[in-house]
Amino acid sequence: MIRVGLGRDLHRLVQGRRFLLAGVELEADRGELGHSDGDVLAHAVTDAVLGAAGLGDIGALFPPSDPKWKDADSMELLRIAFGKVKEQGWRLQNLDCVVTCETPRLIPYRERIRASLAAALDAGPAAIFVKGKTAEGLGPIGAGEAVDAEAICLLEKIL
Repeated sequence: MIRVGLGRDLHRLVQGRRFLLAGVELEADRGELGHSDGDVLAHAVTDAVLGAAGLGDIGALFPPSDPKWKDADSMELLRIAFGKVKEQGWRLQNLDCVVTCETPRLIPYRERIRASLAAALDAGPAAIFVKGKTAEGLGPIGAGEAVDAEAICLLEKIL
């Protein structure tokens, strides 16, 4: 059996925060605002794998109302979530992601981001791809006020 999961997240960009994608810090003037470390890509991927496995979403598993998750490492949250996915007998076949922001450019960081996701998801880097897009100056993303990430994954039942 195979199943598809879709995840999406959007975070405001503010001064004094790090800009993280899959645990990789990008050089930027502003970073993601969030209850955890704000890693928008880790959040989107977490929702994608949980959704594909029928295990809910990141907010249900790690509620922002719980102070335990304040400033949490989003890649650790992804590892915990994917552990639950694996316990149900699923393995990742493919993950495709799109990050939309005006700056910074993702290309210099892409291979590190792919490797970080691969390690968290027990997959080879070839199973994972990350694309960077801009909003062409439109809306809050185009104004440099926000960053958006989308992820779609394919899981295969192995148990």
